[in-house]
Amino acid sequence: MDIRFKIGSTKFNYRAVGILVEQNHVLLHKQWDEHHWSLPGGGVEIGEPADKAVVREIKEELGWDTKVKNLSWVVENFFQYNQENFHELGFYYILSSRGKHPMFGTDPFHGEEGQRLIYQWFPISELVSMHLQPPFLAEGLQNIPSVTQHLVQEDIEVKKL
Repeated sequence: MDIRFKIGSTKFNYRAVGILVEQNHVLLHKQWDEHHWSLPGGGVEIGEPADKAVVREIKEELGWDTKVKNLSWVVENFFQYNQENFHELGFYYILSSRGKHPMFGTDPFHGEEGQRLIYQWFPISELVSMHLQPPFLAEGLQNIPSVTQHLVQEDIEVKKL
């Protein structure tokens, strides 16, 4: 069971996130009915380390075997989504895989979970012109830190189409 719960009017979400880079492109995904993109990942289960969770999530969502290289960011993200307040704690990991990533290219594709999520590789240089969540990623992915950074992202409203 993922570590997600609601206290009062705020939902808490514990998330592990994967950063996959290939030929100066980063893999992003979005829900089919939304206009913002984000890095793939998902909920951390009770009793599961976040680094294991992100490897599991990528395997479940894409069928890819990956391993964690390092932790780039720990992000406390406070935002509104669908008229609800969220407090999300996210661990953002650089991932590697054996050889090239399957499905590398410029065309969108679907993963193991059907058409609910759309995946696509985007040039890192073009991220600043995209609607990317959380917003720090547009610039942060231009120069991924070599040591772990703690960030607090506040008061962002994520709008659904």
